[in-house]
Amino acid sequence: MEYHNPVLLKETVDGLNIKPDGVYVDVTFGGGGHSREILKRLNDKGRLYAFDQDEDALNNAIDDERFVLIHENFRYIKRFLRFHGVKSVDGILADLGVSSHQFDVPERGFSTRFDAELDMRMSKRNDLSAYVVVNEYDDANLRRVFLDYGELKNAPALSRTIIEARTKKPIKTTDELKIVLSKYLPEKIKNKVLAQIYQAIRIEVNQEMEVLKEFLEQSLEILKPEGRLSVISYHSLEDRLVKRFMKNGMFEGEPERDFYGNFSVPFDLVGKLIVPDEEEIKVNNRARSAKLRIAEKK
Repeated sequence: MEYHNPVLLKETVDGLNIKPDGVYVDVTFGGGGHSREILKRLNDKGRLYAFDQDEDALNNAIDDERFVLIHENFRYIKRFLRFHGVKSVDGILADLGVSSHQFDVPERGFSTRFDAELDMRMSKRNDLSAYVVVNEYDDANLRRVFLDYGELKNAPALSRTIIEARTKKPIKTTDELKIVLSKYLPEKIKNKVLAQIYQAIRIEVNQEMEVLKEFLEQSLEILKPEGRLSVISYHSLEDRLVKRFMKNGMFEGEPERDFYGNFSVPFDLVGKLIVPDEEEIKVNNRARSAKLRIAEKK
């Protein structure tokens, strides 16, 4: 299965301000597009470590002695870099969300376009699947998922309808879920609402918000001074966390002030928010919601 062009390829890698002999990390390897671009800019002494929890991504491993692919979730970035003898790095790149490849493989259950078993796991080693969320979560937890991760105002109604339906028989496939929730899917906004429902379940299954927080906190620890963090996000929940962390070094509240009353923050923001141009969106539809933010550790 082909992997699509990486989003904002040049801008994301440019954002790392690569030193030819530096050490870099691509925490979302996927098809390897960003990694290949980084390797082009490194000399013989440069090193690149990449992470991907998806078994399918391992088929794209790059045969290069400067490169190591780690088959793990990037929430463990610090632990596995330590395992490889790396304590600090010059730059970290993250292209968040679901890859085009994952969307395009029907049986993974990520896409609203195909009927598939309720799965949505980015790693097959994950015990929690969309089936478990839909069929085993209680009312309070289902509501939380739809409200927090799908930003769906009718979360209580969605939850009640699912619970009522599954008492008769388990909801096993994405099409069965669509049928159960059909009264909340008017034709005009069907795709939008379905995307929100799928997003909510997928984020819960893969613990995407928790993973992102853990990754950002560790990235601050392992980046060298003047090291760069280059992150692409695809929805407002992710982007909000990235924006706040780059601005304040924290997810909530205000940073501490120093002796002179200035906020003490760990990053300098590099440039403004970057979004794809019309040309890139035409070629790669996945790029349409991408937002790139870059920060440099002080």
